[in-house]
Formats: sequence, structure tokens, C-alpha cells
Amino acid sequence: MLPEPEVRALMRAEHGDPFAVLGPHRTDEGLRVRALLPGAHTVAVLHSGSGWPLAQLERQGDSDLFEALVPASEAELGYRFEVDWGSHRSALEDPYRFPPVLGATDVWLLAEGTHLRPYEQLGAHLREVDGVRGVAFAVWAPNARRVSVVGDFNQWDGRRHMMRLRRECGVWEIFAPQVAAGDAYEFEILSSQGQVLRKADPFGFSARLRPDTACVVQPLPAPVTLPAGRAGANARGAPLSIYEVHLGSWRRKNGHEWLDYRELADTLVPYARDMGFTHIELLPVSEHPFDGSWGYQPIGLYAPTSRFGTPGDFRAFVEAAHAAGLGVILDWVPAHFPTDAHGLASFDGTALYEYADPREGFHNDWQTLIFNYARAEVRNYLVGNALYWLERYGVDGLRVDAVASMLYRDYSRKPGEWVPNAEGGRENLEAIDFLRRMNRVIGVERPGAITLAEESTSFPGVTRPPEHGGLGFHYKWNMGWMNDTLAYAGINPVYRKHHHQKVTFGLMYAFSENFVLPLSHDEVVHGKGSMIGRMPGDAWQKFAGLRNLYGYLWAYPGKKLLFMGNEFAQVAEWNADRSLDWHLLGEPLHQGMRHLVRDLNNVYRHFPALHELDCEPEGFEWLCHNDADQSVFAFVRRARDGSCVVAVCNFTPVPRHGYRLGMPAAGRWREIINTDGHDYGGSGVGNSPCDTEPQPWHGQAQSMAMSVPPLATLMWVLA
Repeated sequence: MLPEPEVRALMRAEHGDPFAVLGPHRTDEGLRVRALLPGAHTVAVLHSGSGWPLAQLERQGDSDLFEALVPASEAELGYRFEVDWGSHRSALEDPYRFPPVLGATDVWLLAEGTHLRPYEQLGAHLREVDGVRGVAFAVWAPNARRVSVVGDFNQWDGRRHMMRLRRECGVWEIFAPQVAAGDAYEFEILSSQGQVLRKADPFGFSARLRPDTACVVQPLPAPVTLPAGRAGANARGAPLSIYEVHLGSWRRKNGHEWLDYRELADTLVPYARDMGFTHIELLPVSEHPFDGSWGYQPIGLYAPTSRFGTPGDFRAFVEAAHAAGLGVILDWVPAHFPTDAHGLASFDGTALYEYADPREGFHNDWQTLIFNYARAEVRNYLVGNALYWLERYGVDGLRVDAVASMLYRDYSRKPGEWVPNAEGGRENLEAIDFLRRMNRVIGVERPGAITLAEESTSFPGVTRPPEHGGLGFHYKWNMGWMNDTLAYAGINPVYRKHHHQKVTFGLMYAFSENFVLPLSHDEVVHGKGSMIGRMPGDAWQKFAGLRNLYGYLWAYPGKKLLFMGNEFAQVAEWNADRSLDWHLLGEPLHQGMRHLVRDLNNVYRHFPALHELDCEPEGFEWLCHNDADQSVFAFVRRARDGSCVVAVCNFTPVPRHGYRLGMPAAGRWREIINTDGHDYGGSGVGNSPCDTEPQPWHGQAQSMAMSVPPLATLMWVLA
């Protein structure tokens, strides 16, 4: 019989090594089997194959611990329990008779923090062991005194499936027989301070919707082989026009019900394709408890949010996008995580995933915790998660949120509120190492996938390869261009001539990184108003100004990103709790705006000069950048074969008839875009095909007189 202190530890779920006492154990007397089955009346041991009785387990005192000597040869071939619960009987497999879950190599790699795919071992995995089906659970909690998996299958009783600690890597594990897909579970953790914590699985593949915090056992999604051509569609010389979407508010049924992933596959995907976009970017789809965070405070990094359906439904959405020729980019948040008690915060009773010092580990702006990038296991968790979305759901890329907050230890902190790095500087050296490793792993393991950084500072080399000292991202959001451009577009046209440099300055650094030009969700929330609402003037000037802004955006060097609703000039500021105002498309000006965006996308994709050299200075040349008095800009975009598109932008509401512009080649030129066209709701000022004249102008040997419409952009090509 077990010593009484050990029995009490088992009964209180305080035993740190249950496998040492439960299950089958060889003794001098023979094979002794022990089982802790709270609530059981009697327990018999049966041969697992024949069902032949082997022994009746005896209760130890008034505890729920049962034990007996069992014929060794028969028991070692496998056994199960027959339990009389008083109201019914059931047959149970003994989780303590099964071997360890993790193999030696996995333990080594997890301890080292170099396991490329930790999600294949940690979390909950459907397995068959010795002919018995169940789930292998494993969770990293090195400082816990005890960890149990609890769920519907054991009445959420932490005594029933206490786990084995693999001390070499700090992982607790158990094979739970007869647990199946669809079962809810969490981890119950006894901290070193004696607190009992209930935690969601950091590697959970599915989760219940708030306020329920349980994870759901789901099969690990099979790896996805990308369709032919997808890698090329993400290349630096390819057209990337990204439609940024918040799934919960793009469109709603009956005005308030969310569309699920499959309904979105049937509606959002064809809409984005018909609009000419090349990619859909989704605000974070990782499970998150608070709707108002828009997904930027995730708890289930490995689980597509159940708001819109199952993991299989989300995978069907990605497949539908690929079938339509669209790429899928996910917003991904490795910069911080929320403080919710069931999440990663103080996971095992200690600062495990976060920095312990709040000067390093707490975001004052967002009231969230910061990942401890110095820990190999945390870096491994995040790198594995990035690879998981790319490999297991086939997404094309990850847009990494809030990179600037990761790079600098003094981000949004006053002097004395931050801790310098080991060299005395302000850079977060371990976060930099993490980003480089993440991008390097993706480059090797998922070539053709892309990563995009939302990085708002002048940190050097964001899109330079890690081996050349960079961070290794493929693209960076051009926040400087966005801020300057929107500030300029919001100025009364009368005064724009005094702010001419807000447009020209961006070309000083336009090719220092591989840039995406973002008009994102951040620009239409928190009192900023809508994009159309930011334009000055009366209704005519607002719509003309926004059409002009879009024409300028699509002509400017850099990949494109437009937030949903902006394509038809949503009037109200974005509200994540309601649908976009689709009824506005019944009005000609809004329909015209959408028509323009569709045409801009189609022209952008059709003419290589507008995308092939987006990131190379050879793809751009100013024709006119000093006409501040008339607020006119003109430039050339070039393709590798020398073909070109000439863009002319007039940022005043005054038409410029007979405007002479130097042209890069002699011949007849025709308009391919005129944002003042009648079809878009404009005044219709435009040009028939025009011929150049051998009159030098703007440094060019040839020039051409044209009518430049008010508040409009023209794009010209050789006829």
C-alpha cells in the first residue's frame, strides 16, 4: 500500500510524479496496478483483448485509490478497467499503462528551442497506441508542481489525468485513451506557489467561442501543397494589390449575423476577384476572446477563430481563394498577447512566455504582455506558429503586426521606464534575432511565401536578407508615404502648393525597402473618419479628391493595399460591430468609385510598367516635380523591357488645358486611366490620343500638350 502522504497528494492533485505510483509497477511481490478513480465503487482489471478478469482492485482506506497484484504476463499484454460507478458501469483504459508521448529527438529539439514544427508534438494529437485510440497531450510548463489535462471526458477533474514531466525539456505529457475529436479540454496547472490555474492549450488547434475558454481536440491539418503559380504571384516583380478585410464586418446576414468561412468563400472571394485584387489580407483570425480587439490580442495562436466556423471551414476559404487566383495573407501578432487568466499570462505561475520585468514585458499602450524573445522555447513557439499557418493552411503570407514595438526596448516608454540591452542600447537584440530566424525558416521551409512588416520607424534593412544584416522581410508597409500622402490629401487645395514636398519627399527613400503602400483599417478608425470624409471641399471635390488619391496610389511605385469599404467610399468611419454600408452602391458616385478601383487594379495587373520594378529605382523617373504653383506632378513608370506608363496628377480643382509635358518617347499616346471620367462620376475632362512634338520640355526631347482634369490622375501609354 502507498504511504499515506502520497495518497493524500494524489487525492488533492498535488502529486508531481503520478506515473511513479499509478499504473502497472513491478514489485518483489509481482505486478501491482494502481488506479485513482474518484467516485468509483468497485474496479476490476480485465484483459484488454479477451475481457478475461485478472483481478479485483481493492480500495485503499477511504480514498479513491484502488490497487491489486495482477498476473504479470497477461497485464503486460494490455488491460483495461471495468468500473462500477453506482449508477452505471463503464470500461476504461488506464492512461498510466502507456509509454511516454515524446521521443528522445523531440525532447532534445524542444529543450534546445530548435524544433521546426513543435506543433506536431505539443498540444493535443489524435493517436493510436498499442491498438488503443486516444489523444496525446503535451504542454510546456517547466515550473509547475503538477499539470493535468481536464475536460468533458473526465468531468474536469484534475486528479484523473495528471501528467508526466519530461524534465529535460519542461514538458508535461500523457496519452489519454478514448478521448476523441470534438472533446473539449484545458490544462489544470498547480503552480509552485500552490495556485490552481486553468489554462487554454497554447498549441490548441481549435477553441470554443468566448466566454467559454476551452480548447477542442481537432486533427492536425494536413500539409498543403500550393497550386502551381502561387509562389510567382507573390514575387517582388509581380502585381500585388491587397484587399484588407475584417471578416466580422465585411458583410453580415440580416444586418447582424456573421457570415461563416464557407459563406465568405462564396461571397468575399468572388467579390475580391471581380474587383481585380490579387490578394486578400485578413485581420488576425487567431482565436481571441475580445471582439473589440479585432483579433490583435490573440490567445489561441494555432486556432482559427470559431466565430466563423471550424478549422476545416477556414481551410476551405483559403482553397476557394486559391481556386479563384487570389492569395491569402494573414495578419499575425507575435508582438504581444493579452493578460486574460486562461491565456499565456503567468502560464505555469511564473513569467513563462513574457518578460518578468514589466519594463520589458508590459505594453502600456495596449495593456498587454510582451513575449520574452530571449527564451529559446518562446522563439520556437512563435517561429513554429508562423510555419504552421503557411504549411497547414496554405496561406501565402503573414503581415507581422507592430514590428516597431518589438525592435525597440524604449518603444512608447519614458526615460527610466525601459531596460537597455546587454550592450547598453535601445534595440531589442533578441527580438531582432527572432525576426531574422523566423524569416530565414520561412524562406527555407516555405519558399514562395512572403512576410510583410508593419514597421513605422526608419530601422535599416527591414527587407534586406538576414545574411546581409537585414531582418529578412519581403515587404514593409510604407508608413511615411501613407502619413505624408494623407496629410497632403487633407489640405485645402488652395494651400497645397505650400506643402509640395509632402509628395516629393517620399521618392527620397522609395527604394530603400520593398514597400507596400497601405491605406489600411488604421486610417479609418479612432475618430479619423472615413477616407472620403478626410477629403476637403464639397461633395464633388471629396469624390474627385479620393479618386485622384487612388489614381496616384496605383501609379506610385510600391505594392498596393486598400481596406474594405474604401473601394466604394464608405462614408461612416469603420465600425467592427456592423456591416459595411453596401446600400451606398445604389448611388452613382459610390458606384463610380468602385468602378475606378476595379479599373485601376486591372490596369495595374495588365501593364508591367506599373508593377515589375516597384522596388527598383530604374522603374521610376520624375518628369515634373517642381510645379508647386499648380500642384501638378508627373512621372514615368518603367518595365524591364523598357515599356512605360506616364502618370500625371493634378491636386487642384482647376483643369489645366494645354498643359505641356515632356514625354519619354516620341509617338502617339493614349489614356488608359482618367479618374475624372464620366464612368467614375467625374466631369469628363480628358484627351483623345495625342501625338508628341519635337519640342524639348522637362528634360525630354519630346513633349505633348494635354488637358489635365481637375483633381484627377491620368495614365498614358504609347498607342
